[in-house]
Amino acid sequence: MITITAKSLIKEGKEEDFKILAIKLVQESRKEKGCLSYNLYKDLKNPNIFTFIEEWKNEEAIKLHNDSIHFTTIVPKMAELREGKPEINLYQMIKGEFL
Repeated sequence: MITITAKSLIKEGKEEDFKILAIKLVQESRKEKGCLSYNLYKDLKNPNIFTFIEEWKNEEAIKLHNDSIHFTTIVPKMAELREGKPEINLYQMIKGEFL
């Protein structure tokens, strides 16, 4: 399983526009094979920061997601509403006896 966080700072006054696009992205992404979870979060201290937290079965599922029609059409529209580039991180859970 791979977890992705994608954090964006949204331009002032564009939060609702971003949220509308983001909700559509979440809805479509959740239908994809290999998507374990896909959620959008809003920062409690800064209402202009939104973060997607996604869980995917494997790298192949992420590639299919990144190549999907909804991703390739919605994400460029979201980019116009951001300040700078998003901070994107991929994580893999550490497993072991000590955990």
